[in-house]
Amino acid sequence: MPQTLRFHLNDRLIEDRSVRPTTTLLAYLRENLHLTGTKEGCAEGDCGACTVVLLDADAPGGPSYRAINACLVLLPMVQGRRVYTVEGLRDAAGGYHPVQEAVVRELGSQCGYCTPGVVMALFEACYRKDLREPWQLDDQMCGNLCRCTGYRPIRDAARAVAATCPEDQFSRTLREAGSDSMAFARTEQTRSYATPASFAELWAVLAARPQSRLICGGTDLALTLTRRYQDLPELVSLEGLPELRGVAQVAGGWRIGATTTLADLEAACLAEMVAYVPLLRMLRYFASRQIKNRATIGGNLCNASPIGDLAPVLLGLGARAELRSAAGVREVALDEFFLAYRQTALQPGEILAAVRVPDIPANARAAAYKVSKRRELDISTVGAGFYVELDDSGRVSLVRLAYGGMAATPARARHLEAALLGKPWSIAQVEAALPALAHDFQPIDDLRGSAWYRGLVAANLVRGFVRETELVALPNLSQRPSGTVHLEVLP
Repeated sequence: MPQTLRFHLNDRLIEDRSVRPTTTLLAYLRENLHLTGTKEGCAEGDCGACTVVLLDADAPGGPSYRAINACLVLLPMVQGRRVYTVEGLRDAAGGYHPVQEAVVRELGSQCGYCTPGVVMALFEACYRKDLREPWQLDDQMCGNLCRCTGYRPIRDAARAVAATCPEDQFSRTLREAGSDSMAFARTEQTRSYATPASFAELWAVLAARPQSRLICGGTDLALTLTRRYQDLPELVSLEGLPELRGVAQVAGGWRIGATTTLADLEAACLAEMVAYVPLLRMLRYFASRQIKNRATIGGNLCNASPIGDLAPVLLGLGARAELRSAAGVREVALDEFFLAYRQTALQPGEILAAVRVPDIPANARAAAYKVSKRRELDISTVGAGFYVELDDSGRVSLVRLAYGGMAATPARARHLEAALLGKPWSIAQVEAALPALAHDFQPIDDLRGSAWYRGLVAANLVRGFVRETELVALPNLSQRPSGTVHLEVLP
C-alpha cells in the first residue's frame, strides 16, 4: 500500500511522507499550508467554523460534494481525494463564487469568524440536487454556529443558492470524477495507520496489529485526540472497502453496510426505503449535515454508547448484526450485540460488516423518538424505538420497545413488553401496563436529566406512541421550520 499521503487541495496536488497520520486536516491546513480561512472553534464538530468540502466520488447517487468538519478528519482519510477550502472557490478570472456573492448580498457575515465555514456548507447546498423541502435547508445549515446571530441573512443566502448547480469548473469536476483509491499505510515503530483496499489486507493488518482501533468516519473517535488529548497510536480505517458501504434490498428486508454514512442512509430512506419512516425520524435530528456526511452506522453501533441514537430504532425494528472476520460471517440479533457499557459481541479480529433490517408488515406500527435539551445537534437524554404488530382482533402479537439513555446499554423494556403482549392495543391497556416499566430500568441522574425525569419521559413516550399511531401506522415528523413564528399568520 502507498506510504505517501497524496490528495488534491483546491487547485494543487499535496504530497507528504513525513506528516503524522493522526494530524487533523484542520491542523494541517492552518499550520502546514497556512490556509487560515478554515477556523478552529470547538474542535469537536459542533460549531462548523472548520467546515471544508470533500468530493465524494463514490457516493451512492453519483459524485457529490460533502461539507465536513476538518477538525474531526485525520489526514489519511482524504488520501486520493479532492478537498476544497474557502480559498479555492474563486474562478479562473478571480471572481467570487455565487455562494460567496450571496452571503455578501444578503449581509450574511458580521464579525466574519464563522463565515468561511458557512460558505463551505452553502457550497455543498449549491450543488445538491436533492434539496426539495424547507427542513432540508435547516438541516444543511444547523451545524454552523453564528455567534453574531446572523441566521436570517444566512438562511436567505442559503435559499438563493440551494440546488442551483451552476455550470462551472466545480460542476465539470463532479461529472469527470473517478472512483477514489484510499489505500494507504504508514508504520513508524509503535505507531501505524492503514487503509486496506481488500479484506485480505484487512485481516493481515489486524492479525499483525491486534490492538489497532478501527476507524471510518472518525466523528467520535477523533475526539480522543482533539478533546481528550490522548493518542491513537494504531489505527485501521475501513474506508477503503467499498463492499462495506451502501444500502441494498435483500430477501425480507434491507442490508445497510456498516460504513454507510448517515447522510447516505437518510437519502435511501427518503428515496427507496419508504417504509422506514422510523429511521428517517431519528436521522432528522441525529446531528448536523457535516457530521452525517462522515458518521457511519457501524461507528454509531460499535461505539456502544447508551445514548447512541440509531441503536433504539434498530432494536425496535428487529435488526440483526452481520459480523465478519477471516474465519467467515455470522449473524447475531442486535439485542444480543450490546453486552455491557461500551462492550459489544465483536470478537478479536472481527468487524461489523452490515446491519440487516426486516421489512415492516402492514399490521405493524412503528416510530422513533429523541428527547434532548435542544432540537438541533444535541445529545439524547432519552431515545426510543417502538414497534408493535397487531392481530386481526387488534391485540398485540409482537412488541419491541427499545430505549437509549435508560441503562448502561441500549436495551428493550422486556417487562413492559410482556405486560402488553396479547392485550388490546389501547391507551387504557398501556396505562395499566406502564408500571412494569419500573422493573426494566434504573436510570441514572446526570446533567441531561434526573432518574425521575427519564422514567417519566420513557412512560410518556409510550403514551405518545399509542396516540400517534391511532390513525397512521408509520407516523412521520411534521415539517416544522426552525423559526417559531410565521410572519404570514401574524395580524
